[in-house]
Amino acid sequence: MLDALELPIVGAPLGGGASNPALAAAVSEAGGLGFLASSYKTPDAMAADIAAVRGLTGRPFGVNVFAFTPTEAPPEQLEAYRREVAVHGAEPGVPSTDDDFYAEKVERLLADPVPVVSFTFGCPPADAVERFKRAGSAVWVTVTVPDEARAAAAAGADAVVVQGVEAGGHRGSFADDAPGDIGLLALLQLVSAAVDVPMVASGGIATGAGIAAVLAAGASAAQIGTALMRCPEAGTSEVHRDALARPGRTALTRAFTGRTARGIANAFMREHEPHAPHAYPAVHHVTSPIRAHARTTGDPELLNLWAGQAHELIADEPAGELVRRLHDEAVGAIAKLLRRVDRG
Repeated sequence: MLDALELPIVGAPLGGGASNPALAAAVSEAGGLGFLASSYKTPDAMAADIAAVRGLTGRPFGVNVFAFTPTEAPPEQLEAYRREVAVHGAEPGVPSTDDDFYAEKVERLLADPVPVVSFTFGCPPADAVERFKRAGSAVWVTVTVPDEARAAAAAGADAVVVQGVEAGGHRGSFADDAPGDIGLLALLQLVSAAVDVPMVASGGIATGAGIAAVLAAGASAAQIGTALMRCPEAGTSEVHRDALARPGRTALTRAFTGRTARGIANAFMREHEPHAPHAYPAVHHVTSPIRAHARTTGDPELLNLWAGQAHELIADEPAGELVRRLHDEAVGAIAKLLRRVDRG
């Protein structure tokens, strides 16, 4: 699949609303590989999104699935956190545990295959990977440390999405008690030394020069996520779009979901990070009404402003134009580099 791409650019699956059929189709139509995020959606909603993409493009695209074992916290700890965050103008949700319909989504995707299925937060067993391959789907697995890459390779993954700590949104680590904290350039070198599997580089890539850099480091393609979030096709909320356009420090936090993620630092993170239970998706369900309220009222201090470390470099332009521009910039950066290193 990676060898067949016209442009070595992959649109990251952006769970929570930013990813949608229009964005995925636009990236694919431009020559990259668009992705749908199935996270936080029912299997029926996932199937509807797949049908919508097929109605917009005949080019390949992918679907991402969360593969995780929920992390638990004592009920009294979750209730204490629920009371703590109840001061923000919206009634918190009830902590609950689920696996995001993992088994049902796998069966739907096997019955109605798409070109690529990627997994985040874990790696499916080898027999499941083989079933996907027989169905005609390539399997990608997100990794944040070399040992995760080794596990993905052993399971038969066709590619690994190498996620550096610069990346916005959730860390894709298999186990969140010690999420990978390695920068992308170092991680690409470590993973390429550990496994002989094609790599898709992810984390802090916002320019053509960034794409050129990861290709030079051995990646077969660059995955852009935050860079797409201000595109008109994206489902990003207005308050989130505005925050992405401004300089702002990012930080890792469990305050919003109970799982480590990178976002623009704000009051909610600073106030509640020290007390957030390590419990996903229970904490996600607790804070969901507060985050919805923040989107409605336009309050950036209460919203999970997921963003990679280079977010202030991103542009507001149609996704297809962005993908093609980044590719052209990458080609120019590579040509400049070749002239520099070939002077002798």
